[in-house]
Amino acid sequence: MRHLLCTASLLALATPAVAQERDPGGTATQAEDDNAFGLGQIIVTGRRDPGISVGQDSVGQEALYTFDRRTLDEAANLIPGVTAGNSGGSRNERLLFVRGFDRFQVPLSIDGIRVYLPADNRLDYSRFLTPDVAEIQVAKGYASVLDGPGAMGGAVNLVTRKPTRALEIEGRAQLNLDRDANYAGLTTFGLIGTRQDKWYAQASYTANIVDHWDLPGSFDGTVNEDGGARDFSKAEDWRVNAKVGFTPNATDEYVLSYTRQEGRKNAPLHLSDTSNVSLRNWKWPQWNIESFYFLSTTALGDRATLKTRAYYNELANLLQSFDNRSQTTQSLPRAFDSPYDDKAYGGSAQLDLRLAEADTLAIAFHYRRDEHNEAQVSRPTSPLRTVEPNQRSVERTWSAAVENRLDLTPGLRLTLGGSYDWRDLDEAQEFGVPQGATGASHLFSYPLRNASAWNAQGRLDWRGQDGIEAHASLSSRARFPTLFERFSSQFGTAEANPDLKPERATSAEIGASRSFGPFTVAAAAYYSWLTDALVSVRTPENLNRRENLGSADYYGAELSVDLHLATTLDAGVNYSYIHRSFDVGAAPAGGLIRPFDLTDVPDHKGFAFVTWHPLTALSITPSVEFASNRTTVTPASANGLVPLYYRTGDYITAAFRAEFDVSDRLGISAGARNLFDRSYTLTDGFPEPGRSFFVGLRARY
Repeated sequence: MRHLLCTASLLALATPAVAQERDPGGTATQAEDDNAFGLGQIIVTGRRDPGISVGQDSVGQEALYTFDRRTLDEAANLIPGVTAGNSGGSRNERLLFVRGFDRFQVPLSIDGIRVYLPADNRLDYSRFLTPDVAEIQVAKGYASVLDGPGAMGGAVNLVTRKPTRALEIEGRAQLNLDRDANYAGLTTFGLIGTRQDKWYAQASYTANIVDHWDLPGSFDGTVNEDGGARDFSKAEDWRVNAKVGFTPNATDEYVLSYTRQEGRKNAPLHLSDTSNVSLRNWKWPQWNIESFYFLSTTALGDRATLKTRAYYNELANLLQSFDNRSQTTQSLPRAFDSPYDDKAYGGSAQLDLRLAEADTLAIAFHYRRDEHNEAQVSRPTSPLRTVEPNQRSVERTWSAAVENRLDLTPGLRLTLGGSYDWRDLDEAQEFGVPQGATGASHLFSYPLRNASAWNAQGRLDWRGQDGIEAHASLSSRARFPTLFERFSSQFGTAEANPDLKPERATSAEIGASRSFGPFTVAAAAYYSWLTDALVSVRTPENLNRRENLGSADYYGAELSVDLHLATTLDAGVNYSYIHRSFDVGAAPAGGLIRPFDLTDVPDHKGFAFVTWHPLTALSITPSVEFASNRTTVTPASANGLVPLYYRTGDYITAAFRAEFDVSDRLGISAGARNLFDRSYTLTDGFPEPGRSFFVGLRARY
């Protein structure tokens, strides 16, 4: 019954069906001269920048390597409009927000296959490593309906690598050091691949071991933390990916792929809160995902293309709660072992029909089945140990989508799309006492309710001369509430609402980009209206109940400038303005709406870098990251029973990397993060890491 507490379960999937992005003129930009796995891409529409530049909607492997962004949250934070955060609390998970939309509203995929936790979808983005990915794509606001359901606020996709030469070998090892230059961890990566005339194959492995990270030197000890190495900051993650592809001709491709990642982590404690409400001694000794998938594209004559996806995924996940910070005994009532065993399978098919030279119609269908299993063991080391029976939840999700791309002129394209999503809840078991009932705990079922939603969107893209591009779009997308949002009792403080409706966001955007000699400038402005947003209402029985009462307005702008001067100098800067306002609406009769404010997203953020090559073999890259303060909230127990909202977290941090190519195939590097040991906090009670160093070696063949 962990979803009655909080959770961290697994994945299940939906699968975007588009294997390439397209420019406004209709030319596929999935270039064969890069190593991105084209079949694993989703549709993003921003300009892709080469080298270490950060694009409007994507960031490539060279940038991830140069700026030492080892995990997804750190990496995506480079992209304009994307903000990394920290959930705090006993979960202490790393978060991502896309133009203010959170992890429930922005699906995450690997090679177009959605990673989904069926209990509550509380993803920890630091569990997803980046050394083995070719590219991170972020669709912001406008996410194509062809790519599957749920993309209310956008979509994030990790694209793995694909070989481009007869033999490719790469290896990396990076020693990570704390602020005193002591051992803090190790990051490794290895890849071998081959591309032949009719087939290709590749295997890769990456691992990130965090022994600890240090707090800034200015940190003063508290009741729960004495400074130096952050207590309970240890984590280990690794991932393997293997794929075999068959390319019988110039148009067709068939790929079998396998991915497995394993992780374990601890959870640092709140600095000052000592209550049992938030000071839970939790750790995850197991956070594993395994995925098998098949992707294909087949030309059906000269005017049709069929793209298919099929996948099977599993997650084995264990959350342990201990008596105290020693993490040795589990005898008190708050101690438990909570294993999750989740499975998902499904697939999609997309048919592209070229009705005329300038007119293409795409039809897509998606299906996904999610199964969640849990069986909590309470007080595992006590004579009073109890074991719950297995509780199972099963949901099936479908989506039928259509999109038409019409070239009005050689440089002007109109795209119109729509979809209908529906979800059937087949099983929703729980162990306990149903609301309003009395007696002993037993296995029961929540009320089974199905749901459906429509989606519609349109986009106009124009490409002119002299490297100028412009676009305007309008998109209305919905997402279904999770099992947690519908049914969680939250330690007996909440009541279920099986009739929750989907949330909806309608997003409008205009943008443009242009190249001026060595400069490229891109800008966008957007406005999103949220309706039927979930709000927690206090019932007459003094319980919390989620209702579709809220509305919100998110709006902002993004600007990026890149400079490329031959082989001597590269530079870039991007800036994001993000504003969010939320109206909780009116409480139903007899109810009271709890105090609420939007948290975790700053109004202003940005990133800037310069790469200088004083010698052909030497590159020096300083960079700066900045953000204004953001709203956070204290635990309820730290301020009586009423949480206190306040502003925190503004920062400017500097980083540095120097790399020297010993030969064409061997490079050595060294650098630092948070170079000036800046002290800052993104969420109440959980400070960010202080200064750290690294030295690395990279070999390529």
